[in-house]
Amino acid sequence: MEPASVRGRARPAAGDGGSRPALGLQLWKSTGTMRTALGVGRHLLPDVVGILCLVSVAAALDFKYHHAEELEAYLKGVHAAYPALTHLHSIGRSVEGRDLWVLVLGRFPTHHKIGIPEFKYVANMHGDETVGREILLHLIDFLVTSYRRDPVITRLLNSTRIHIMPTMNPDGFEATKVPNCYYTQGRYNKNGEDLNRNFPDAFENNTASIQPETQAVMNWIKNETFVLSANLHGGALVASYTFDNGNSVTGTFEGYSRSPDDDVFIHLAKTYSFNHASMYKGTGCDNRQTFPEGITNGYSWYQLEGGMQDYNYIWGQCFEITLELSCCKYPPADQLEKFWRDNKVALIEYMKQVHLGVKGQVTDKNGNPIPNAIVEAKGRPHVCPYTTNEHGEYFLLLLPGTYVINATVPGFKSLLKTVEIPDTTGNFSALKQDFTFSEVSIRSKAASCPKTPLYQELERASAAVKPALHSLVLMTVVLVIFQ
Repeated sequence: MEPASVRGRARPAAGDGGSRPALGLQLWKSTGTMRTALGVGRHLLPDVVGILCLVSVAAALDFKYHHAEELEAYLKGVHAAYPALTHLHSIGRSVEGRDLWVLVLGRFPTHHKIGIPEFKYVANMHGDETVGREILLHLIDFLVTSYRRDPVITRLLNSTRIHIMPTMNPDGFEATKVPNCYYTQGRYNKNGEDLNRNFPDAFENNTASIQPETQAVMNWIKNETFVLSANLHGGALVASYTFDNGNSVTGTFEGYSRSPDDDVFIHLAKTYSFNHASMYKGTGCDNRQTFPEGITNGYSWYQLEGGMQDYNYIWGQCFEITLELSCCKYPPADQLEKFWRDNKVALIEYMKQVHLGVKGQVTDKNGNPIPNAIVEAKGRPHVCPYTTNEHGEYFLLLLPGTYVINATVPGFKSLLKTVEIPDTTGNFSALKQDFTFSEVSIRSKAASCPKTPLYQELERASAAVKPALHSLVLMTVVLVIFQ
């Protein structure tokens, strides 16, 4: 989140901020039944044995700020209490040598399982934005204590591998000695770098030196098949979606930077906003800042170079949004319980969206997986094409509707399949559509997109042609990348 001087830019007026709007797409609604199942409408009654088994971990977590040693002890305690459901590991270290802890939850916490999508929450990227750090600890507590007691949480954990990183910037948090609602040096890492300006950028050359925390997250993204993610911040109350940066190719002349999956991103942002206690009202933190329906395109809010959500989408094949959860960056600890209540349902409903769309495997004539095959929905070309992982798997987040899915192995004829995608989030599984290349019996060679301003290159290539030829230019850029 930006300092107040940047945030103060005038915004379009919101609605009256009153009752929650009626939505045509059922996916955005949180019914009374769902709220009851999550323990929001009325408390579920666990059996006595369940209470006795859970009391040691639950009693260890209260609503206060947990510094590095306490946070680490809590995560280790959860893993010790639930070794079959969790996996705790560090993805790297901060500048000052603190571990970047990630707790993985699910039926197969230690490794990827074919067909099960990977989801992540990351908080405290700016060290002085603290609410996300604490509510993720309470989310962990809620998930482990609800497993096999709450049917929704049980199905979610059985069908999803969930990664939770409570703090990406532990040094910044520890450096924030005096809590402040607006701005402190704790925003930055120990080297004074803003981690949300530190990633490779697809629109311009980012000259910032990549920090240890950033590199650790980039490696993490590369090593997992993340499908959906959210990055938790503070300083506003809004769900912001990609792109954060842009150029003429993405429509910035209209003050909006549109991705090929803009409809999906709007849905994802509204899923969180409309299941939050008040975000959907669109009321800003002051009279100058309002967000209709509690969402905004990142670029429309303010332009940002080197952001993590754009990096996830372009180079990680992962849809990420940024969640601003509190007007005060570092609020008093006695407000944390209310923040947890306000976000509880939204956190769960958002995770369920990882099961939107279509998934499957691409194999050769012998049934062997083909990694690095390009799989895209027609009309939604990504500047860095989405490819299969080492298991030949792909995951495409798509809203309900009819799509043509194109699978391509370089050097062979593409396979096209028309699919009718239903609302699959309630079933905790995307539509399954596999592809078999009968003429292919070799592994596709590794392919990767360079960490260069790909959209800048596309803009230059498009400048000399008519708008109708932009898709052709994009395909030409793609072929050059994958040669």
